Amino acid sequence: MEKDIYILAIESSCDETAAAVMKNGREECSNVIYSQIELHKLYGGVVPEIASRKHIEKINQVIKEALRQADKDLKDIDAIAVTYGPGLVGALLVGVAEAKAIAYATGKPLVGVHQIEGHIAANYIENKNLEPPFMCLVVSGGHTHLVKVLDYDEFEIIGRTRDDAAGEAFDKVARAIGLGYPGGPKIDALAKEGNKEAIEFPRAKVDGNEFDFSFSGLKSAVLNYLNQCEMKNIEINRADVAASFQYAVIDVLSKHAIQAVKDAGMTKLAIAGGVASNSSLRENVKAACNKEGIEFYHPSPIYCTDNAAMIGTAGYYNYCKGVRHGLDLNAVPNLKIGERL
Repeated sequence: MEKDIYILAIESSCDETAAAVMKNGREECSNVIYSQIELHKLYGGVVPEIASRKHIEKINQVIKEALRQADKDLKDIDAIAVTYGPGLVGALLVGVAEAKAIAYATGKPLVGVHQIEGHIAANYIENKNLEPPFMCLVVSGGHTHLVKVLDYDEFEIIGRTRDDAAGEAFDKVARAIGLGYPGGPKIDALAKEGNKEAIEFPRAKVDGNEFDFSFSGLKSAVLNYLNQCEMKNIEINRADVAASFQYAVIDVLSKHAIQAVKDAGMTKLAIAGGVASNSSLRENVKAACNKEGIEFYHPSPIYCTDNAAMIGTAGYYNYCKGVRHGLDLNAVPNLKIGERL
């Protein structure tokens, strides 16, 4: 019988301080997340310096709690996995420094993990039968990618945003209509009260690559609509604005993803990233997949936002592939997917 592999994972790329213990990549023993959302709400968005300081304050606590919930000691752990990019450099450095300290003190292998590859790997936690190859639509505050997942550690980006990421557009539009931060969940909730066809917002087509995205024009169209209503003293129906904006984003994301799967000759589509927790996106993509005979996979919302379980899963597959990092591992805030240090 093969030995079980336990990974202690650490994630601190933005405003969640998280630690998890994962068994054999797909079995969660613990997944502890300390969220700073309430703190950053005061400023309308994430303040990097405050995020870094809060990570320093909380990281030892979440790691101890993750080990406690898993009923494990550091001696039971086979490797330490940590997000080293992309993300906020100060926030990343806290997690990387902690992981290196634990690896040094225990003599355990250190495995650096790309955060977006972690988001993709989140699909493996609950979908035990999901294996590469498949297409993955990665949608978050900083990234909007269409990725061919060829193997657990082999990725090919076939589409990406040329400007704003979808999650960034959600936050900016939410701020414009007075919803505040975080914008994505608030627009998702308000949109349920509105008419998605009330306002015709544009869907951008990008020259050069049919699978690339652009959301800056859509964001500008929403802002222009709001300004025109204000100048003409027209009452703004915020629910209709939220629903129409969200529908424009989801329409593009869904159509690009479905076409990418068909063109690649694949049969499976997964979604990942913070915006993948959007209920309308999940419903729309699921319906489109059902219509086209495509298998649809998605993580539960807890695994869509930043968490350490997904880092432990990606770290497990990297560990099995022989990936090891030295104590010179550093934070790489602009790390590209598939890039290895």
